[in-house]
Amino acid sequence: MKALLDTNVFLEIILSQERANDAKELLLKAGRNEFFITDYSLHSIGLLLFRKKQHEAFRAFIEDVLVNGGIGLLYAVAERYDLVLVSFDTDFQRTDRGHKLPSEVT
Repeated sequence: MKALLDTNVFLEIILSQERANDAKELLLKAGRNEFFITDYSLHSIGLLLFRKKQHEAFRAFIEDVLVNGGIGLLYAVAERYDLVLVSFDTDFQRTDRGHKLPSEVT
């Protein structure tokens, strides 16, 4: 499956939130799927970590996700690339494309 991962998928892990395990399980499926993140999400995560003075955590995130994790960086939206949006945010259900939860990605 080709999927665009929303910012909150990564933030669950970074912030050790309630659904962090679901997000981690999803990222383990990167070898069987084509996952992408937008530049907006990347910058949002960077901003959050820099505000928390966690510069090294952002460097590690880039290394883990983009360099070694095989997740591509895109500068456009899911519709243009025909990607399924993967998010915990239920607001996407109101869109034509909808979304999948990390646990729904095979």
